[in-house]
Amino acid sequence: MNIRTHTFIDAGRWTGRAFFGSWEQTEAGTINVTDPANGTVLASVGLGGPGDIARAAAEARAAQKAWAKMLGAERARILNKAADLLEANGTELAQWIMKESGSIHQKAMIEIEHGALFIRHAATLATAPSGMFLPGMDDRENYARRVPHGVVGVISPFNFPLVLSVRSIAAALAVGNAVVHKPDPRTPISGGIIIARIFEEAGLPAGILQIVPGGADAGEALCSDPNVAMISFTGSARGGAKVGEIAGRNLKRVQLELGGKNALIILEDADPDVAASNAAWGAFLHQGQICMATGLVLIDAKIEQAVTDRLVAKAAHLPVGDPSSYQAALGPIISDAQVTAIQAIVDDAVAKGARLLTGGRSEGRFYPATVLSGVKPGMLAFEEEIFGPVACIVSFRSDEEAIALANRSDYGLAAGVISADIGRAMAVGQELEVGQLHINDQTVNGGPYAPFGGRGKSGNGTRVGGPADIEEFTQWQWVSVKNAATPYPF
Repeated sequence: MNIRTHTFIDAGRWTGRAFFGSWEQTEAGTINVTDPANGTVLASVGLGGPGDIARAAAEARAAQKAWAKMLGAERARILNKAADLLEANGTELAQWIMKESGSIHQKAMIEIEHGALFIRHAATLATAPSGMFLPGMDDRENYARRVPHGVVGVISPFNFPLVLSVRSIAAALAVGNAVVHKPDPRTPISGGIIIARIFEEAGLPAGILQIVPGGADAGEALCSDPNVAMISFTGSARGGAKVGEIAGRNLKRVQLELGGKNALIILEDADPDVAASNAAWGAFLHQGQICMATGLVLIDAKIEQAVTDRLVAKAAHLPVGDPSSYQAALGPIISDAQVTAIQAIVDDAVAKGARLLTGGRSEGRFYPATVLSGVKPGMLAFEEEIFGPVACIVSFRSDEEAIALANRSDYGLAAGVISADIGRAMAVGQELEVGQLHINDQTVNGGPYAPFGGRGKSGNGTRVGGPADIEEFTQWQWVSVKNAATPYPF
């Protein structure tokens, strides 16, 4: 099993199966995994139903106590070995990300690189200080410590299937939880099988990690299972609302990282070439199928035409096609239904007065980089997350107007401000109601060391990454200790 022979993924081990600490068949049968670029069947995996989730959760709970008692240094060693394996086999594993999710090669390799970084960061949590001494009212000793929840359920999406799965899985494991993971059934290999394989080879004890691809019924079962103490969900606002409802009804902790309608504000003193480059990257990377994608390009009217001309030129020259050709900048949209949704938003904008400057019509699953100008409130292109490669240009005439336009959104994930005057950019940024703010950068940014999450329809105020991981994946326990028991008046 090495990178040279391309057998680390070892399809014979998992074809038609899910990972219950070992590779086994599921009650719900199997599902085919297809390449969105051409419809080719890549493999089949075990499809989890409610019964499979119940089994996985029970087995994870039974295994969790011993894992939590393991020395933190040993948990860290296993995590770091998993990161080593991911990096060592990255060239092979990136091919599965490309084929399964429509990623271009560069984006797939970013997932490998960042995935390993998330695991290594998580390893540091295993040996981090986990408590504090508290003042008391008598001679007893009081302290508080962070303890794992028990079993954490992770539900991840298709767009960055490896990174958006492993960032929660690794952090939860590091601090002593067991994990039941339900990857998106469209990307169960890059969002699940790869993760199972690296931890299997790294020596993770059986039962601690269960990976069961499934649909909505499996997700609902995970959110309501009595053996699962917490749900970590990444996906759409609609899906997050459903997860939050079910988890809340069952009194579970829930962490929601949802979508965004992210504004990039370009002030009049910005360099038009640099600004257009930022807007193109933020709007078109991975076909715009990123929660942090630049959903609105707000440009000061004084330089709107200059930036727009450059952005249109960039969009018109971005090749669209099968990522396996290594010639495409944009790959396929994940599904026909998503292509239809993108087209409906573009058509609505044009019908309401926006100008289509380039793109705007798909060829099958391939949607070209598209630029709409004259986008205004009341258009779906202004209000809704598109999850497609569409740059929506909005003009403003003052910093205050830009702030008001950006804050009109029900979402609150990310924003960027570009200006030659850092102080001015900071002043504008401080008024934006978002979970992550990027000065002199576009909106797509992430990594293991920062607390990642949003406000409003972008999430429930929780975060993943950096200092937030211990806060999210453990809880406080107060311990008081008396030297000997003493009587009370009763």
